[in-house]
Amino acid sequence: MSSAVQKRRPQTAQQFVLEELRRAITSGELRPGGQIRQDALAARFEVSRVPLREALKALEAEGLVVHHIHRGYFVAELSLADLEEIYRIRELLETEAVRNAVRRLPDGIVATLERIQREVERAADEGDVPAMAAANRRFHFTLVEASGMPRLVRLIATLWDSTDAYRSLYYTETAHRKQAVREHRAVISALRHGDEEATVRWLDEHRAHAVAALREVLDLERSASGQDES
Repeated sequence: MSSAVQKRRPQTAQQFVLEELRRAITSGELRPGGQIRQDALAARFEVSRVPLREALKALEAEGLVVHHIHRGYFVAELSLADLEEIYRIRELLETEAVRNAVRRLPDGIVATLERIQREVERAADEGDVPAMAAANRRFHFTLVEASGMPRLVRLIATLWDSTDAYRSLYYTETAHRKQAVREHRAVISALRHGDEEATVRWLDEHRAHAVAALREVLDLERSASGQDES
């Protein structure tokens, strides 16, 4: 087992497997629709099948994996309609959170976002998709948490959890990473000037570009699947 994995390992085997599986799914290592091979994972994590099954049940409850009788567990897939609906709900909820955050604008929030943005840009330059996805999430949640509305933030987090694997697919393209960097910078600039409308507008564009790109990815995957079956 790698030293990085050992450092992440919490006290119980089930917690460890749950965290590692969630990370593998949200980072895109385990792709949407892919089968979860329990024997291989049990050997990789050096655990028995019992904590692995319990972790999979927890992830199934979260909607990250699905179980098919006689076939096993698979990483959950979203249709284009699902993805568009989730992003639309995110727009509604995040707009409310961001407007409140801009009006409150706690001390040091812009400096914190600038620090996280440096992590985003470093990962983008290195093509480190998992690191960029993680830093991107910290960027957005630092902003929405500044709203002072914890229940709203939890709802937004649930929506993010269901699309993390797709977000990682988005960041595999250099052009998409560069675009996300530009949009983050624009959000920071708008916040620095206390411009609520510009902040909301840039975040709307940020989500819209991601949906458009993911629409292309899903169309390509659907076309490839159709070709394989023919």
